[in-house]
Amino acid sequence: MEGASFGAGRAGAALDPVSFARRPQTLLRVVSWVFSIAVFGPIVNEGYVNADSGPELRCVFNGNAGACRFGIVLGLGAFIACAAFLLLDVRFQQISSVRDRRRAVLLDLGFSGVWSFLWFVGFCFLTNQWQRTAPGPGTAQAGDAARAAIAFSFFSILSWVALTVKALQRFRLGTDMSLFATDQLGAGAAQGYPGYPVGSGVEGTETYQSPPFTETLDTSPKGYQVPAY
Repeated sequence: MEGASFGAGRAGAALDPVSFARRPQTLLRVVSWVFSIAVFGPIVNEGYVNADSGPELRCVFNGNAGACRFGIVLGLGAFIACAAFLLLDVRFQQISSVRDRRRAVLLDLGFSGVWSFLWFVGFCFLTNQWQRTAPGPGTAQAGDAARAAIAFSFFSILSWVALTVKALQRFRLGTDMSLFATDQLGAGAAQGYPGYPVGSGVEGTETYQSPPFTETLDTSPKGYQVPAY
């Protein structure tokens, strides 16, 4: 996980491809990328079948074109986002600005959370439409594709929720370490410099009993008497 201030202290460090590939966040992005293909791919290839009443094509999910479009858009969006965030993870080590790093982590957190919710909605929507689909020749032909899209929609919920949790952990770690460093700097600045120890050769001001280089003035100088009238 990243260090203080979102890992800005290690900016410019060389990227180790092996360690980068083994990171849980990288593995989750790759898995989510594959799941997105498994959702929109079957719908594009086999999600439209011939209608019983004519040669026109209809969506296999209860003839609802919106269900097919939603699944395709959702899968394509996840496909592009996974590739973009993988590229951002590769370039993250080169970002030296703490503000830019914070924005990158917040973007990851926000997008992952929104897409997790959309995957949940898509899974429920496709499942509901598939349950309402009347059996027929076209439905039997594209049944495997529809079930595959539904199954990988559910798996995508899990992978994107895991990405959201990882992004939240990165954000909390970066914020907490920044606050910790700020508190330490504030406490250090508020403390005064330590005084010299007793017996070190330099005495404090409180050891002087009277100001130096001063003489005690006598109100009645010797040799002078007040004349009496």
